[in-house]
Amino acid sequence: MSTPTLAQVVAVLDGLYPQAWAEDWDRPGLVCGDPEASVERVLLAVDPVEDVVEEALDEGAQLVLAHHPLLLRGTSSVAATFPKGRVVHRLVRSGVALFTAHTNADSARPGVSDALARVVGLVDLAPLVPASHDAALGLGRVGRLERPLPLRTFAEQVAQALPGTAGGVRVAGDPDALVERVAVCGGAGDSLFADVRAAGVDAYVTADLRHHPASEAREQAPRTALVEVSHWASEWPWLHGAAERLTAALADRGQSVTTSVSVRSSDPWSFHVPSPAGTVR
Repeated sequence: MSTPTLAQVVAVLDGLYPQAWAEDWDRPGLVCGDPEASVERVLLAVDPVEDVVEEALDEGAQLVLAHHPLLLRGTSSVAATFPKGRVVHRLVRSGVALFTAHTNADSARPGVSDALARVVGLVDLAPLVPASHDAALGLGRVGRLERPLPLRTFAEQVAQALPGTAGGVRVAGDPDALVERVAVCGGAGDSLFADVRAAGVDAYVTADLRHHPASEAREQAPRTALVEVSHWASEWPWLHGAAERLTAALADRGQSVTTSVSVRSSDPWSFHVPSPAGTVR
């Protein structure tokens, strides 16, 4: 097996997660790096934050494959006077490339929501929002549990399946209601509530639910429970499968890299203080 160049690794990643599958507003792809540089080790992470860059340097990685874009919105500066600029400077100085696969990895099959669905126990998966160019691709997933579970038990199963975070898992619904058909969306999913209602599921697992959309969703579909998890935790399971697919695709070309998945949480919350019962006055 030979060692690939960055350009060769990028070509494989573009094959696995074509940028044409990304949403119009998204900015996936190569952020920085020398296409002719050799890549022996790749670190996969959800967020390209400074702590992850430090981890990449500790491991001797030449490439960070991240889910979230570093520079999603337009910028006129990458000066090291702000966090994203410091990340760029640290990467370039250290000879570490950064590649991101975001909504193109969400839409892929298997993609981010496939990984989330599998770890929480779903089978028979199909896109929640099929892509216009290919109904087998798209955002979110709908599946079923192999046997129905009470909502509380299902929520506990979700909590056990995902990395622990300060916020844990929040649930809206009758804890004793049976759950069998479930929709999931890795990352922020309140923009898909209409699709969730159309799917007629018993529960929806996603992240970053805001007060008003969540309240309205419950009013419009009171039998559909909401299971809210950490944004970072909901997307972390994808990293392992992405690593396996990358190494397999390179092996088909007679090339080899070592991959590892970041063990450093980029969830922004540090701790959680439960509210005491009976505080409403």
